Amino acid sequence: MDKGWWKLTLALLVLLVSTNAEASFSYHMEDFIRAVKQIEDEDPGSDPATVLMRLRRAAGLNDAFIRHFLPDAQAASEMPTNLSEYFRKAVHHRVLEDFKEEGVVLTPDGTTVTVAPLLLGIEAGILKTKRQAHIHLTLAKDLGVSFRRHSSGTHYLGPDGCWNNVTSPQVFTLSSKPNLFTIAQINGRMDGMILGTEISANSSCLLKLSSLLKQYYSHQLDREGMDSAPRLISQRRRENFKLLVFPPRLMRKTMMTVELQQRLTGQPKMKMETKRKLRAVVKMAIKEFVHMYMDCPPIISRCMWGAEPYRGTPTSLSLPLPFLFIHHTHTPSEPCLTFEKCSADMRAMQRFHQEDRGWDDIGYSFVAGSDGYIYEGRGWDIQGAHTYGQNSKGYGVSFIGDYQTNLPSQHAMSLVRDQLASCAVNRGGLVSSYTLQGHRDVVSTTCPGDAFYKEISTWEHFGKVKTQKP
Repeated sequence: MDKGWWKLTLALLVLLVSTNAEASFSYHMEDFIRAVKQIEDEDPGSDPATVLMRLRRAAGLNDAFIRHFLPDAQAASEMPTNLSEYFRKAVHHRVLEDFKEEGVVLTPDGTTVTVAPLLLGIEAGILKTKRQAHIHLTLAKDLGVSFRRHSSGTHYLGPDGCWNNVTSPQVFTLSSKPNLFTIAQINGRMDGMILGTEISANSSCLLKLSSLLKQYYSHQLDREGMDSAPRLISQRRRENFKLLVFPPRLMRKTMMTVELQQRLTGQPKMKMETKRKLRAVVKMAIKEFVHMYMDCPPIISRCMWGAEPYRGTPTSLSLPLPFLFIHHTHTPSEPCLTFEKCSADMRAMQRFHQEDRGWDDIGYSFVAGSDGYIYEGRGWDIQGAHTYGQNSKGYGVSFIGDYQTNLPSQHAMSLVRDQLASCAVNRGGLVSSYTLQGHRDVVSTTCPGDAFYKEISTWEHFGKVKTQKP
């Protein structure tokens, strides 16, 4: 074999290996962690800050604003071409004209996050280069810029979307035209702030970036579910975020960030009238932000758990509703503790309701798992089939499991009692004086189980049906 032929064969082999290496990584967080670990293993002496700089270089995260807080990423060494291309696609965020969202990954808990603000928050937390840099880099920067550009908008946040495959995700498509921030963007920003703050307080605990991500995103719940889960996991994203961010503080940081960006790009100082108008827009947008991400619970959408389409023509609810009806599933009889199991339970219930009962869809409005999430059934606006004779008057919320002798986890009950109900009131789905009832209060059934019924009878808003005189 001559030298020319050998060189060509070697080049093709390298190309094939590189292509296969890139193809072996999906946009699932576990694959992303595996790719990060590969970078760490190739240079065992590298610290997390060095690995993060290399990721920033690959993704092109190195503008003037980022360099104000973090080192110049061009100083970092390049990584192998196949990994560099994978990280560029996984980290560089953009939304295409066909609503495809790139720079996002699917986490094991069923939520989707943007990677860029996650990594920026972690790096800022490690370096502690400037006070609270992780807040500016993860949330305040883009909030300020986007609110200023879209000051006439009425809705700023959303939508969510769905992956083409939850086992080996490659393409994420938004459910509608995006507003300023998609759900994935906010999730990534919250995670960046949470982890950045944690590391800033105790950076000595961080040994490897891959280990940190694995501990945060891949924790396996035990039989007690979220009640015995550690504090720093992705399922606790919103409750941890609430402890870090207060609306007035977020508003101040956003305004400060806008002015800093103007200074860094050589723009003239903002006039007082412009600043006043921007402050009004930011105030309104943050109010929406607080409602969606601090008042409301995290909800797994229908397409994420694999729902079949609604059969027939849905009936819209006349909102706000006066009732909230509580159920248990009985079958499945065991609480679900993972996104995979809860999703499978949702699909099984939908099949039973559609095929065996002949209903148009799964009957419940929402379903509470024990994995830290609420699952969307018929949702906020469509009449359900959960409480005979009362479906047009209230939402039906069920808890996966049989609670005749046991209770759901405290965390699952809190998601419904303290967050979902409050969210429904604030968004106009329930009247503020709504009545909460068990299924057995209006239908001859043991649902939601003796033990659970005794528990909900102590909840605020609980009230039995008053007998109507003929």
